[in-house]
Amino acid sequence: MKKIIMSLFVAVSLVIPVSAATYDASSRVTPVGENMYTKNGIPTTNVKFMVVSGSVDNSSYATNKTVNVSTNELTFAGNDNEVAAVIGNELGHIISGHASKGKVVSLLQSTTNTNVTHDTTATLVSNYNNTKEEKEADIIAVDLMVNAGYNPLALIVVLTKQTGTYWETILGQPANADRALNIYNYISYAYPAKIKAGYACNEYRTFLTYANSVISVRQQSKKLENKNTKTQAKNKKNSTNKIAKFKIRGGISGWDAAYGLLNGANTMK
Repeated sequence: MKKIIMSLFVAVSLVIPVSAATYDASSRVTPVGENMYTKNGIPTTNVKFMVVSGSVDNSSYATNKTVNVSTNELTFAGNDNEVAAVIGNELGHIISGHASKGKVVSLLQSTTNTNVTHDTTATLVSNYNNTKEEKEADIIAVDLMVNAGYNPLALIVVLTKQTGTYWETILGQPANADRALNIYNYISYAYPAKIKAGYACNEYRTFLTYANSVISVRQQSKKLENKNTKTQAKNKKNSTNKIAKFKIRGGISGWDAAYGLLNGANTMK
């Protein structure tokens, strides 16, 4: 009997380490990233993936072809779907050229003496914490993930695993509630089968409790429902166009292309 119990203990101990407890997110960045590129038909020539500490800066992607991914974000990734979510968000920023806008503005200011107001600069400069830019990157991430065979709901999970603000806590909302709900609304519109399939973890279940309460209120208003449908259709069109143009340009954003032209013209003077 003791031998049987011991055998069962050994068998269980051999199975448990294979789970998320020993999952090394950093080691999965390159294979997951390469798969996302390949499945989305994005040029991979000389593309590298690098895990860095703290915040990331991908403003030089057009020249160094390096996708920097933060260990801070990978801390919340417990499987390949969630690693794809972290990478997808960074790619969303790169494809949109969020980190390149500031370079274009600075170059215009230095070469044309253009006076750019503070408000305009604030709208154009790279700012990964800007809610509008984060939401845009999230939507692109969803499309990239689905095309590559990953569950886009993982993006919601990664966001809600993080520590919420005091205000979110007071309101009883999960962390990054606004971004997470924006992602959920988009997936519901573009990939309803993914919503139906779900995502098995406590963070997602907690988020659903919050999301369902918000959505039930919206569904009582035809005006709000129509507005949401139009918003998601616009998001789909924007994401599809940006990904397509990114591929056509050989893997650079419109802002990167603009910077290259402006910088080239400036160098020739």
